[in-house]
Amino acid sequence: MKKEIDVKIKGKLTKKYHDGYPLIVKEAIVNVDDLQEESTIVRLVDDKGAFIARGYFGKQNKGYGWVLSHNEKEEIDQAFFTKKMASACAYRQPFFEDDETTAFRLFNGEGDGIGGFTIDYFAGHYVINWYSEGIYAFKNYIIEALQQVAEVKSIYEKKRFDTKGQYLDDNDFVWGEEPEFPLMVKENGVQFAIYLNDGAMVGVFLDQREVRKTIRERYAADKQVLNTFSYTGAFSVFAALGGAAKTTSVDLANRSLPKTIEQLSINGIDHEAHSIVVMDVFKYFKYAVKKNLKFDLVILDPPSFAKSKKFIFSAAKDYKDLIKETIAITEDNGVIVASTNSSGFDMKKFKGFIATAFKETGGTYQILETYTLPQDFKTIPEYREGNYLKVVFIKKISG
Repeated sequence: MKKEIDVKIKGKLTKKYHDGYPLIVKEAIVNVDDLQEESTIVRLVDDKGAFIARGYFGKQNKGYGWVLSHNEKEEIDQAFFTKKMASACAYRQPFFEDDETTAFRLFNGEGDGIGGFTIDYFAGHYVINWYSEGIYAFKNYIIEALQQVAEVKSIYEKKRFDTKGQYLDDNDFVWGEEPEFPLMVKENGVQFAIYLNDGAMVGVFLDQREVRKTIRERYAADKQVLNTFSYTGAFSVFAALGGAAKTTSVDLANRSLPKTIEQLSINGIDHEAHSIVVMDVFKYFKYAVKKNLKFDLVILDPPSFAKSKKFIFSAAKDYKDLIKETIAITEDNGVIVASTNSSGFDMKKFKGFIATAFKETGGTYQILETYTLPQDFKTIPEYREGNYLKVVFIKKISG
């Protein structure tokens, strides 16, 4: 068993951890200087030394580690990790059995009982995302657990535990037989080309599955669609398959052009009938206003934080203004799909950004429907910020 030390929790916060809060934050720790080596097992205790929970020390942008068990007698060993992995697999059994969707989240960190890493499934191949050196020290346990409970063709890993929260470039392949790339997977019958060996991003963000399906089935038909921050064009693919008159995909990254062409083409869509623009999205809004371009459906899915040569975008600070710019290029009775993966604010505040944006532009609107994380991205009520995704379908009535 790994080294274990007592971590004393400040009195007013002990109830929070007794009640199941999983993230060990620096501000809650009395003897923080005792934490030296990441991966150390920590025994959370109150000011009288009474046991609260057991976890591990691992620095990431969210905190200083995660609670693993409230059972004082439970060991953090191979059996512990295997039990958690087996439970996660059982919970996703309907996904394993769905021939129309062959890409999903298998293990979602604290939602499945072990914070600090996630595992995504791609047609029998797995990608582990590590978010701290602390959890990475348990790598062998976790890989063994995965192999014990699932059929595994190969395993790749992405290390995301640099101090700035950025991906660390490294050899991604861990174990098994490497597939030929692109690896073809399906989402609700739609094909995606996936690259597990090409940096931090593999080709699609799995948490938007239900939103893409909704756009295809209920919002795209005969519409002029603008997909901003489009990455590999996944929303555009679903909109085109839903009968959109035309999609326009806009992203600053040069690779978005060939990647979007690829995703459209493998689904039998003529990419030349659609527009793919490599441009700073914020500049594109100004371009669209200048050219008097209007769209029936606008998809906004910016990163929480983005930096271009002249502008830094922060979702918490700038999303309201982004919606205002979107309103200007959306047709009356058109729909804006506003999405954010920022965990820094909740759905109520996000809806507040929307309300303020319409108020400041003199327009009116109607919220049609909302989405949060899909079922495979399991979360727990004790850690509400873990349900980070917020998507709002907004009908622009006027303005």
